[in-house]
Amino acid sequence: MKFDLHCHTRNGSLDGKVSIEHYIQLLQKHGFDGMLITDHNSYNGYRAYKKLHESTHKYDDFIVLKGVEYDTLDAGHFLVIMPEKVKLPILEIRGMPLSILMKVVHGFGGILGPAHPYGAKFLSAMHSKKLKRHPELIYDFDFIETDNTCNPHQANIMARDMAKRYHKPAVAGSDAHKVKYIGTAYTNIDYCIRGNNDFINAVRLKKIADCSCRDEVYTEPKVVTKILPVSLAWKVYNYGLGFLKAYSRKVNLNNLKELWEKFKPDALFDRNAELYRKSRPHHLIK
Repeated sequence: MKFDLHCHTRNGSLDGKVSIEHYIQLLQKHGFDGMLITDHNSYNGYRAYKKLHESTHKYDDFIVLKGVEYDTLDAGHFLVIMPEKVKLPILEIRGMPLSILMKVVHGFGGILGPAHPYGAKFLSAMHSKKLKRHPELIYDFDFIETDNTCNPHQANIMARDMAKRYHKPAVAGSDAHKVKYIGTAYTNIDYCIRGNNDFINAVRLKKIADCSCRDEVYTEPKVVTKILPVSLAWKVYNYGLGFLKAYSRKVNLNNLKELWEKFKPDALFDRNAELYRKSRPHHLIK
């Protein structure tokens, strides 16, 4: 099955320019079977899809997976996919450190991996002080995005080498915010995908057949963009929003134990699934 595993919509990302319906239509024209919505710290794009699907039942033959591109405090952006019955509001509140994000995601049966790990320095895991000081954290990544259309070719080569070195499944995504990038990256999955649980199983079973992107589509930033202190501006923006959401983030972290009681391990996956992992409460944040 052919998927784009990094998609931004106008419905869920401030910098997204394409509605979820138009996005689906374009991917179908390119022969895709599905997509993973990964809006920035938001599931609003997926909510828009659910509303569209429930009211019209259109696109029944196209699989839309629910994900998020999470802004960590100390290690750039991470793609996160949770089981279908798990809803964690904390994943829509930016600013968790990577170590806590991984405990939360894995504790509730989800998977995660770095988006564009060698991309823009202020957005990418492998340029962060956290990963330079603690490269052992890479072993806990479930996959690595090796092919990203919006990355320079060399950055993608480095990500591919990283996936091989750590024996991690490699995935590709267009990271499209605009029409011209849609359909420029694909991941072929040798597994029947009907929802998030299937996709999580496929990654854990290493059923990713191959992936690639047209990274020649990438264009260098304009001169003005290079001159302006974009990195500093982004850090101020990211840390500022993270600070403003600190209380809300703390409350949601404290609610995780209560959520755990609602989502017992037996609810995370169907017992008949090929891969069934029993997570335990001690994996969660105390």
